[in-house]
Amino acid sequence: MEKKGTVYFFTGLAGAGKTTIGGLFYRRLKAKRNDVLLLDGDMTRLARGESDYSTEGRLASCRRGMGMIKLISDQGIDVVCCAIAMYKEVQDWYRANIENYREIYVKVSMETLFRRDQKGLYSSGARQVVGIDLPYDEPEHPDVVIVNDGSETPEQIVDRLEAQLGLP
Repeated sequence: MEKKGTVYFFTGLAGAGKTTIGGLFYRRLKAKRNDVLLLDGDMTRLARGESDYSTEGRLASCRRGMGMIKLISDQGIDVVCCAIAMYKEVQDWYRANIENYREIYVKVSMETLFRRDQKGLYSSGARQVVGIDLPYDEPEHPDVVIVNDGSETPEQIVDRLEAQLGLP
Protein backbone atom coordinates (compact mmCIF):
# COMPACT_ATOMS: atom_id res chain seq x y z
CA MET A 1 0.00 0.00 0.00
CA GLU A 2 1.29 3.43 -0.96
CA LYS A 3 2.21 5.86 1.80
CA LYS A 4 -0.42 8.55 2.27
CA GLY A 5 0.55 12.18 2.38
CA THR A 6 0.23 14.35 5.45
CA VAL A 7 -2.26 17.20 5.53
CA TYR A 8 -1.06 20.20 7.54
CA PHE A 9 -4.26 22.19 7.98
CA PHE A 10 -3.78 25.78 9.18
CA THR A 11 -7.11 27.10 10.48
CA GLY A 12 -8.13 30.32 12.18
CA LEU A 13 -10.05 33.52 11.53
CA ALA A 14 -9.36 35.85 8.60
CA GLY A 15 -6.22 37.85 9.32
CA ALA A 16 -4.88 35.40 11.91
CA GLY A 17 -1.78 34.64 9.83
CA LYS A 18 -2.71 31.27 8.34
CA THR A 19 -1.41 32.11 4.88
CA THR A 20 1.76 33.81 6.11
CA ILE A 21 2.72 31.03 8.53
CA GLY A 22 1.41 28.19 6.38
CA GLY A 23 3.15 29.60 3.28
CA LEU A 24 6.49 29.78 5.08
CA PHE A 25 5.96 26.26 6.47
CA TYR A 26 5.20 25.07 2.91
CA ARG A 27 8.33 26.70 1.44
CA ARG A 28 10.49 24.99 4.06
CA LEU A 29 8.88 21.59 3.38
CA LYS A 30 9.18 22.10 -0.38
CA ALA A 31 12.91 22.83 0.01
CA LYS A 32 13.32 19.37 1.59
CA ARG A 33 11.13 17.36 -0.80
CA ASN A 34 9.14 17.89 -3.95
CA ASP A 35 5.87 16.09 -3.11
CA VAL A 36 4.22 19.00 -1.29
CA LEU A 37 1.30 21.15 -2.44
CA LEU A 38 0.03 24.46 -1.01
CA LEU A 39 -3.71 25.19 -1.04
CA ASP A 40 -5.00 28.46 0.34
CA GLY A 41 -8.72 29.03 0.88
CA ASP A 42 -8.74 32.34 -1.02
CA MET A 43 -6.71 30.80 -3.88
CA THR A 44 -8.92 27.74 -4.27
CA ARG A 45 -12.15 29.75 -4.02
CA LEU A 46 -10.92 32.02 -6.82
CA ALA A 47 -9.72 29.08 -8.95
CA ARG A 48 -13.11 27.38 -8.64
CA GLY A 49 -14.95 30.62 -9.40
CA GLU A 50 -16.80 30.60 -6.07
CA SER A 51 -18.30 33.79 -4.73
CA ASP A 52 -21.15 32.54 -2.54
CA TYR A 53 -20.35 33.55 1.03
CA SER A 54 -23.68 32.39 2.48
CA THR A 55 -23.60 29.61 5.06
CA GLU A 56 -24.77 27.10 2.44
CA GLY A 57 -22.21 28.34 -0.10
CA ARG A 58 -19.39 28.17 2.43
CA LEU A 59 -20.34 24.62 3.43
CA ALA A 60 -20.54 23.52 -0.20
CA SER A 61 -17.11 25.04 -0.84
CA CYS A 62 -15.70 23.26 2.20
CA ARG A 63 -17.09 19.93 1.01
CA ARG A 64 -15.48 20.34 -2.41
CA GLY A 65 -12.18 21.24 -0.75
CA MET A 66 -12.38 18.26 1.61
CA GLY A 67 -12.67 15.81 -1.27
CA MET A 68 -9.87 17.45 -3.22
CA ILE A 69 -7.48 17.47 -0.25
CA LYS A 70 -8.21 13.82 0.56
CA LEU A 71 -7.69 12.83 -3.09
CA ILE A 72 -4.28 14.54 -3.15
CA SER A 73 -3.08 13.18 0.21
CA ASP A 74 -4.26 9.66 -0.68
CA GLN A 75 -1.77 9.79 -3.57
CA GLY A 76 1.15 10.30 -1.17
CA ILE A 77 1.44 14.06 -1.59
CA ASP A 78 1.69 16.29 1.48
CA VAL A 79 -0.78 19.17 1.50
CA VAL A 80 -0.36 22.43 3.37
CA CYS A 81 -3.82 23.96 3.51
CA CYS A 82 -4.64 27.42 4.89
CA ALA A 83 -8.37 27.97 5.34
CA ILE A 84 -10.86 29.15 7.94
CA ALA A 85 -12.71 25.78 8.21
CA MET A 86 -15.31 27.52 10.35
CA TYR A 87 -17.57 24.53 10.95
CA LYS A 88 -17.02 21.74 13.46
CA GLU A 89 -18.40 19.19 11.00
CA VAL A 90 -15.66 20.13 8.50
CA GLN A 91 -12.92 19.91 11.13
CA ASP A 92 -14.29 16.55 12.31
CA TRP A 93 -14.49 15.19 8.74
CA TYR A 94 -10.83 15.94 8.07
CA ARG A 95 -9.75 14.25 11.29
CA ALA A 96 -11.94 11.17 10.65
CA ASN A 97 -11.14 10.74 6.94
CA ILE A 98 -7.53 11.77 6.42
CA GLU A 99 -5.05 9.32 7.86
CA ASN A 100 -2.16 11.75 8.42
CA TYR A 101 -4.02 14.88 9.45
CA ARG A 102 -2.36 17.63 11.50
CA GLU A 103 -4.56 20.54 12.55
CA ILE A 104 -2.72 23.76 13.34
CA TYR A 105 -4.92 26.41 14.92
CA VAL A 106 -3.60 29.94 14.41
CA LYS A 107 -5.28 31.73 17.28
CA VAL A 108 -5.50 35.52 17.52
CA SER A 109 -7.57 37.76 19.77
CA MET A 110 -10.32 39.85 18.19
CA GLU A 111 -8.48 42.94 19.43
CA THR A 112 -5.42 41.93 17.39
CA LEU A 113 -7.55 41.14 14.32
CA PHE A 114 -9.21 44.58 14.47
CA ARG A 115 -5.79 46.23 14.84
CA ARG A 116 -4.23 44.31 11.89
CA ASP A 117 -7.29 44.25 9.61
CA GLN A 118 -5.22 43.73 6.42
CA LYS A 119 -8.27 42.99 4.27
CA GLY A 120 -10.49 45.64 5.83
CA LEU A 121 -12.98 42.98 6.94
CA TYR A 122 -13.25 44.03 10.54
CA SER A 123 -13.41 47.82 10.15
CA SER A 124 -15.52 48.07 6.99
CA GLY A 125 -18.83 47.06 8.50
CA ALA A 126 -18.98 44.17 6.04
CA ARG A 127 -21.59 41.51 6.70
CA GLN A 128 -21.15 37.74 6.71
CA VAL A 129 -17.74 38.01 8.43
CA VAL A 130 -16.69 34.86 10.27
CA GLY A 131 -16.11 35.64 13.93
CA ILE A 132 -18.24 38.79 13.79
CA ASP A 133 -21.73 37.97 12.55
CA LEU A 134 -21.04 34.39 11.46
CA PRO A 135 -20.03 31.76 13.99
CA TYR A 136 -16.58 30.21 14.09
CA ASP A 137 -16.33 26.79 15.68
CA GLU A 138 -12.98 27.03 17.41
CA PRO A 139 -11.06 23.75 16.94
CA GLU A 140 -11.59 21.49 19.95
CA HIS A 141 -8.54 19.24 19.62
CA PRO A 142 -5.94 20.84 17.34
CA ASP A 143 -2.56 19.15 17.14
CA VAL A 144 -0.85 22.51 17.64
CA VAL A 145 -2.12 25.90 18.79
CA ILE A 146 -0.15 28.92 17.59
CA VAL A 147 -0.92 32.15 19.39
CA ASN A 148 -0.03 34.72 16.75
CA ASP A 149 -0.16 37.92 18.76
CA GLY A 150 2.95 39.50 17.23
CA SER A 151 5.39 38.47 19.96
CA GLU A 152 7.19 36.12 17.51
CA THR A 153 8.15 36.47 13.87
CA PRO A 154 6.64 34.01 11.37
CA GLU A 155 10.11 32.41 11.11
CA GLN A 156 10.22 31.83 14.87
CA ILE A 157 6.70 30.41 14.82
CA VAL A 158 7.55 27.99 12.01
CA ASP A 159 10.80 26.95 13.77
CA ARG A 160 8.74 26.07 16.85
CA LEU A 161 6.03 24.39 14.77
CA GLU A 162 8.54 22.17 12.97
CA ALA A 163 9.96 21.10 16.33
CA GLN A 164 6.47 20.40 17.74
CA LEU A 165 5.60 18.28 14.69
CA GLY A 166 8.93 16.43 14.86
CA LEU A 167 10.07 17.59 11.43
CA PRO A 168 13.79 17.76 10.66
